[in-house]
Amino acid sequence: MSTVPRALALSALLTLVPVGIGVAVSEDRTPTREVAAYEGTDLADFDTTAAVVQRAPFCELVPAQAVSAALGVEAEPTAYGNGEESEALPSGDVAHEYGCLFNAGPTVGNARAWVFAPPVTTARAEQLVTASQIEGCTTETGAPAYGAPSLALTCATGDLVTVSYRGLFGDAWLACSLTLPAAEAGQDAAARAGRWCVAVAEAASVLPS
Repeated sequence: MSTVPRALALSALLTLVPVGIGVAVSEDRTPTREVAAYEGTDLADFDTTAAVVQRAPFCELVPAQAVSAALGVEAEPTAYGNGEESEALPSGDVAHEYGCLFNAGPTVGNARAWVFAPPVTTARAEQLVTASQIEGCTTETGAPAYGAPSLALTCATGDLVTVSYRGLFGDAWLACSLTLPAAEAGQDAAARAGRWCVAVAEAASVLPS
């Protein structure tokens, strides 16, 4: 082989080696999702139209600070996935969602979050908004938006008050709630729930890196 063809062949080989290595490294790399930073943002100051919520597990991405800020104490999550049975589900049914319960006990309260596994259309979301307005709950018409369409509810059950937000983010139906003793909730319950739900939306929007 002459000098020029030999040099070209060597050049091609040297080019292919790093490319091949790069492909191998890329294929072996496992995407990671980092825990979202907690900033205590009020729902009124959060642009829910900019959140790109994923229909995927997210509970491990919820900052511990968000839980303790909402409940006043630390609490570990009970998480569940699509198609699973879990004690965290109020009815104990098989889940068609990804969600979690942070339970601090009956005298302290709990925080919940869940996102539907199947995609949701705007028409279906409107139906969900209507169906969620149940007896014993007050629709907070002046509440900040949590997706579009969205719904904010305050429900009283015995000595407990639950503030919840739910709404459509793209094709993802995301919901969150904060349950506190009525004697301790006061006027701050809605604000605490709003900050909790912002943290949930941010965690559910984390993309693999």
